[in-house]
Amino acid sequence: MLEELKNAARRASAERALRGALADCRRLLSERGAANSVAIASSLVARFLALPDEQQASFFERLSRDFSPDPAAVLRCAEAYAADPSAQNLLRLTQVTEPPRQELLRRINRAPSGTSSIIAMRGALLARLTSKPELQALEADLLHLLSSWFNPGFLQLQRVDWNSPAQLLEQLIQHEAVHQIDGWDDLRRRLQPDRRCFAFFHPQLPHEPLIFVEVALLPQMPERIAPLIAKASTPLAANHFKVAAFYSISNCQPGLKGVSLGNFLIKRVAEELKRELPQLRTFCTLSPMPGFARWLRAGAPCEGLARPRAERLGEACATLLAACGEDPARLASTAVLQDLGVEGTQALLRLGAFYLCFHSPAAGGDPVARFHLDNGARLERLNALGDLSAKGVSESFGMMVNYLYDLNKVEAQHEKFTEGEVAHSRAMAALL
Repeated sequence: MLEELKNAARRASAERALRGALADCRRLLSERGAANSVAIASSLVARFLALPDEQQASFFERLSRDFSPDPAAVLRCAEAYAADPSAQNLLRLTQVTEPPRQELLRRINRAPSGTSSIIAMRGALLARLTSKPELQALEADLLHLLSSWFNPGFLQLQRVDWNSPAQLLEQLIQHEAVHQIDGWDDLRRRLQPDRRCFAFFHPQLPHEPLIFVEVALLPQMPERIAPLIAKASTPLAANHFKVAAFYSISNCQPGLKGVSLGNFLIKRVAEELKRELPQLRTFCTLSPMPGFARWLRAGAPCEGLARPRAERLGEACATLLAACGEDPARLASTAVLQDLGVEGTQALLRLGAFYLCFHSPAAGGDPVARFHLDNGARLERLNALGDLSAKGVSESFGMMVNYLYDLNKVEAQHEKFTEGEVAHSRAMAALL
């Protein structure tokens, strides 16, 4: 009985907090709210962050329902614009179709911690979208505003090194998403003179990196990840630097998912390195293929292939199956991958080429491939046994790929990718 009373009291308190947050929303959009926006926005942010999960979900539902455009007003203005497409009618239509919650979010952003709070708000919203598709319009508003506020023109590029503040270095360890950083010794090696790390910062979040990229300075394009992240490896002298290899890029703010940051970061870093080290001639990546194993297990689907290529794809599948004893599940074993033989390994490389060239441009294609190819990179080389970590073997059967960034061609290659064409090297063409 006592526990039931406590639960009822907690629910009542949470409902009061939700009503208070919604009341702050209405006050913030009022004329009085415009004059006192900072104080009201601060109150609203504090109330939202204190809401339990259930009430946060209700808050999002109310934002989506109660702060949308007035359908009747939209219809009137649309009809007026259709009858007379004047500038004035277009302006009225534009004004009434903008959801009031966009102005609400702008005013929330005026609070001292408003920007970080909106990022946190969107992170919480993204976690609910799958089960609450009716919140898509609210998500579109948040993405629209954050994309404007985090325009690359506002971002600051900073190099991170061993002398950077400890709080920043801890965030690198925490947010590394591609190749886990195993403590301070590992991080120290990744910041040695033959390595670089750069991050984007925003003036409103000066101590929080938005995204960072790790770079290895090498004599040649790398084939395997293990030597690049080995803690005990010896740093190379500067006279060996000929290639800059981007081997990890990590987002630090889940609430900024979908906001274009990484593509601008890689290009800015390449330009920065070219100024610092004029002897660098090659800018490339050593990248994972996180969807490759799943695609292969699904039967290596590739739509729209001409008959000769479809036959080569089928032959490669058959050869690889024979090499792994007709059991594709065995490919998730390092020992099996190392024992595939020449024909089996060649079949694996051919399948990787088909996956990257023909499947990745389609909806649901490999996310890493789509990122680099849409960024204007060229598909340069596939590397069998490139990543024999547990993650690399399970997700890509050990395969890694080099993308080449030719700064003089990235725009043209980006345009080709938007039309479904993947820029690739002769070595890759020979596999198709």
